Amino acid sequence: MPSGILDATIETCVQRPDGSQLSPGDIIATITGPARGILSAERVALNFLCHLSGVASATAAVVDALRGYRTRVTCTRKTMPGLRALQKYAIRVGGGSNHRFGLDDAILIKDNHVAVAGGIVPAIERARAATGHLVRIEVEVDTLAQLAEALEARADAVLLDNMDLETLRRAVAMVAARAVTEASGRITPATAASIAACGVDLISVGWLTHSASALDIGLDYHG
Repeated sequence: MPSGILDATIETCVQRPDGSQLSPGDIIATITGPARGILSAERVALNFLCHLSGVASATAAVVDALRGYRTRVTCTRKTMPGLRALQKYAIRVGGGSNHRFGLDDAILIKDNHVAVAGGIVPAIERARAATGHLVRIEVEVDTLAQLAEALEARADAVLLDNMDLETLRRAVAMVAARAVTEASGRITPATAASIAACGVDLISVGWLTHSASALDIGLDYHG
């Protein structure tokens, strides 16, 4: 199919569509057309492809670690400037789900918001008074005492930040399905399963978008 922006005669044939499992040496796509146009676009195209494939692959590694658990993997708003939509798409290709795309999707009350508002309950009350009935409110909590306050104020979701496994299990029991539970804090494929075993609904992983390693993909000429 024609695909050239620099040269309309360039054609790309995709052989391994998004979400495909790859092995070293696999051919992802073949590109035909004038060398000037192909080589002019090569580095930009590879930068996008390597980075976004790295995001998808990193996501898939965490998703694979959660096989057998109902817990879902989600990204965060910690995306690179200008790349949010593409990185969010790569997360979905890797089997994950998307958190907020922007500040207007939902309200996430964090520690500084709580400090300014004078506590979790007043922070939630002020947020609820200032928004519509369709906007959900999530609160970040570090302790079970803070969680109790968030539940008292009827938060829609709670972000259980950097809790150890025992505290996380107790937090999920306290919530008792009254709110969506989301665990976060330095989660890796090696630790994801033990966190999911605590019963949380979501695991959010910021490094999937801001620090994922690029996948090694190259463009080789064949005459």
